[in-house]
Amino acid sequence: MHVLNLGILAHVDAGKTSLTERLLHSVGVIDELGSVDAGSTRTDTLALERQRGITIKSAVVSFRIDDVTVNLIDTPGHPDFIAEVERALCVLDGAVLVVSAVEGVQAQTRILMRTLRRLRIPTLVFVNKIDRRGARDEGVLRELTERLSARVVPMGSVTGPGTAAAAFTAVEPALEPAVEVLADHDDALLSAYVDGVVTQERVREALLDQTRRAFVHPVYFGSATTGAGVPELVAGIAELLPGADGDRDGPPSGTVFKVERGPAGEKIAYVRLFSGVLRVRDRVPLGGGDGRGRGEDAGRVTAISVFDQGTDVRQEEVAAGRIARLWGLVDARVGDCLGEPRDERRRFFAPPTLETVVVPGPGVDRRSLHLALTRLAEQDPLIGLRHDEVRRETSVSLYGEVQKEVLQATLAEDHGLAVDFRETTPLCVERPVGVGAAAEFIKKDANPFLATVGLRVEPAPAGSGVRFGLEVELGSMPYAFFKAVEDSVRETLGQGLHGWQVTDCAVAMTHCGYWPRQSHAHQGFDKSMSSTGYDFRGLTPLVLAEALRRAGTRVHEPMHRFRVEAPADTLGALLPVLAGLRAVPRTTDVRGARCVLEGAVPAARVHGLEQRIPALTRGEGEWESGFDHYAPVVHGTLPERPRTDHNPLHREEYLLRVTGRVAN
Repeated sequence: MHVLNLGILAHVDAGKTSLTERLLHSVGVIDELGSVDAGSTRTDTLALERQRGITIKSAVVSFRIDDVTVNLIDTPGHPDFIAEVERALCVLDGAVLVVSAVEGVQAQTRILMRTLRRLRIPTLVFVNKIDRRGARDEGVLRELTERLSARVVPMGSVTGPGTAAAAFTAVEPALEPAVEVLADHDDALLSAYVDGVVTQERVREALLDQTRRAFVHPVYFGSATTGAGVPELVAGIAELLPGADGDRDGPPSGTVFKVERGPAGEKIAYVRLFSGVLRVRDRVPLGGGDGRGRGEDAGRVTAISVFDQGTDVRQEEVAAGRIARLWGLVDARVGDCLGEPRDERRRFFAPPTLETVVVPGPGVDRRSLHLALTRLAEQDPLIGLRHDEVRRETSVSLYGEVQKEVLQATLAEDHGLAVDFRETTPLCVERPVGVGAAAEFIKKDANPFLATVGLRVEPAPAGSGVRFGLEVELGSMPYAFFKAVEDSVRETLGQGLHGWQVTDCAVAMTHCGYWPRQSHAHQGFDKSMSSTGYDFRGLTPLVLAEALRRAGTRVHEPMHRFRVEAPADTLGALLPVLAGLRAVPRTTDVRGARCVLEGAVPAARVHGLEQRIPALTRGEGEWESGFDHYAPVVHGTLPERPRTDHNPLHREEYLLRVTGRVAN
């Protein structure tokens, strides 16, 4: 028996969760279909998911097809929860992309297919809702080819589309169209076809090979409501998608893609194991989500459960290829690599570009709110928390307004905390514009820290992040002091001259010095005569702030790429509104009665545009957007962000807060 970790992905309301229910019913895991509208589905377990009829958190459920154990992951469709989708993609062996036969290819469909192809995840397409009025088969196939630029092979034909009696009949792909699609990656197949010796079996072999290599995408039609086409899809999943691979005898290596809390508040980590075996009572080392070891221990595994036939079953061990729930890993975070680091699929979804301040309601205890938000951020690391002790405020980073509504409802229903939010603002960054250097030396009167630190800051290529290097000899002082400087540099760059995170810069340590450990005769260690890590952690922010001041920084705001497709006769109404919201069209393509505009728009304006598109396009406009780049702020007042640190930009204030006194 082999394992297949399968993802279900789609634009919101295309029918992912309903298809999951139908799949479970068709293979005998459940006796009665759940309903999204009634809130009785197997995978939407959160109360908020049942109320709103949308998937918010990825859910795992298992079933068997002959000798294949399928771990099926139902993912959110709304773009505000794209982080959940991203985490699921890192653990998949294959995917089913659900497309509505009525709406066809939609904005999120395009984003998902681009990502699936980029990550080379073998994908089947299921065109759902063929029983709905307005359902199309040939039209959707054309959209898959034209709008997704996907190589697709229909696996059968539809009868009675748009009626309750709509059905799907599986047939072998027609030779000529199939060869036309498959020949791009199989020259021998094309030669055999030209020579008139190609067989249906040969085409099937090529289809199997290229599907598993993510070159082509077999297409099935059906209805999750009536069950039409679902048995054929089940057969395709078992036959065409590759099983999980993994070396059971290798060192344990896995990825944490979800974290939740159990009834008693215990942490439960969802892990895809790529190699090795994990057993109860094993201690598990952690690697960072970027593949670098954190030098930490996640804890000891106290319990293991694996998914089987619609439920999870306790076991003593889990082997490579499986998805399991692990108890006892108290320090595990989403994105962590457990055990030996491995080359994970690169992540392509950008972090959130919006931020809002959480405003506690009457009677809400701030400590309880802080704990609740910390636990939510633990389950979703892209919900960044920022605490301002001076103003007693907490900010959270977000993808969009729907996510804010869900966060508000979750705090109310799961934690009994009523909150509101301030206006959403964009998350900007700062980049150095020049080179700046500063140094402070051990000097009793001017420098209260027993440390010498010199730093130089200069710009680095966009997207490179922060690089730290040494221009002094590594052996010139204890390594712990160098580590204290580097850690302080990275922490201090979280708030630049205007309060935003400083990125795309190189920081070099140019000077260093310390006082060795000293003690009086017959007495113990004397702090007043010896340098410690505290001295370097305290001095570094002052030196770095001065270097940044001399280099100067420029504030950049997040920009989203956008694509809007609308009736051509609405172009005259669209363009002035786009200009008023600082959206800059880069290309305009008129295709008969339709036009396609593509360009860039500030992240802060995206929500407003999304709300206005329907009225401007008579409800026929399709909007798609996503983070693209950061651009210098050139309009209006330069955005400033309140500081939450000890403010090393003001020396006296900083020293008073850190040391309790001001140096002379």
